[in-house]
Amino acid sequence: MINQSFPHKRSSSFLLLALLVTWTACGNHDEKPDNTHQAAPSQDTAIAFILHTDTLKKTVELPAELIPYQRAELYAKVQGFVRTMKVDIGARVQKGQTLAIIEAPEIDTKLEEMQAALQAARAKYAGSKDNYLRLYRAAQAPTPGIVAPVDLERGLEQMLADSAAYEAARKQAQASKEVSGYLYIIAPFTGVITARQADAGTLVGTTVPLLTIQDDHLLRLRIAVPEAYTASASATHTIPFRVEAYPGRSFPAVLARKSETIDPTTRTELWEFEVNNSHRELKSGAFAYAQFNLERGGPSFLVPPSAISTTQEKKFVIRVKDNKAEWVDVGQGIATDKGTEILGKLAAGDTLLVKATDERKPGTTAYWKVRH
Repeated sequence: MINQSFPHKRSSSFLLLALLVTWTACGNHDEKPDNTHQAAPSQDTAIAFILHTDTLKKTVELPAELIPYQRAELYAKVQGFVRTMKVDIGARVQKGQTLAIIEAPEIDTKLEEMQAALQAARAKYAGSKDNYLRLYRAAQAPTPGIVAPVDLERGLEQMLADSAAYEAARKQAQASKEVSGYLYIIAPFTGVITARQADAGTLVGTTVPLLTIQDDHLLRLRIAVPEAYTASASATHTIPFRVEAYPGRSFPAVLARKSETIDPTTRTELWEFEVNNSHRELKSGAFAYAQFNLERGGPSFLVPPSAISTTQEKKFVIRVKDNKAEWVDVGQGIATDKGTEILGKLAAGDTLLVKATDERKPGTTAYWKVRH
């Protein structure tokens, strides 16, 4: 009996021990704290920097245009037919050179009439003058009464009248001669013919130009300088520029004049440079790209672009003052590689936020981490 019950008791002991271990393990698992959903408390941290003055220097490239120093469209001053066209496009001409001749028969006829009238008036005046001089000499003779005073006075009046008629005829003939000069198209300056609109036999008037002439010995380089650059580039007198026709090559231009006004439409000032083109390498009408060295006369404040916040009403930076955020209105100047220029009521040593946003309201506080 004793030997039969011993195996049963040992099996019960093992079963009891297994249950005890399992219960202990479950109990320890339930008491372990669960930290998987607990987050570390967040802290409002804003990166800031100390504002310093700096020297603003920048090189910019602005679009420009080359135009001739002089340009003129030549019209016929009277209606007529082209008798002779002496030049074509590309022709080099000198000042005073005849470029074309217009044929207008009515003008030639009128000139001949005026010349004939002038000759008649001259002859009549010469006759009345001789007659008056004879009467005058006779009246001066020792023998009195040879010439009646009334005849002498009448001779003087006739001479004066013929003199006035001769002068009028002379002026009319001169005017007619000047009109006949309109038949000749003359080069107003030395240059090159760039357009030709008529050939021999063409009926021309005063509304369509016959020829276009340009002076390309000296060119004008015109640049629309943005308003923000006008003061910084004021010391620029000679600048380099490039054109697409000559890759990798630059040409010099000398400042000659400014418009001295800001165009309200483009907010730019027109600057004009002169370019010596004696070798005729450059072409008028070509687009160019001019380089300017910009430099402020005094120190400037340069900040990261992110430090400037822009709203519909204004631009501002956020300054930390008395451990609180403060909005400071600024104007935006020139952008450089070092940063963007700002203008406002700021001082060197002010603490500004690296990233300004209108979500950070004035008067709010945070942990201001100054970046050096």
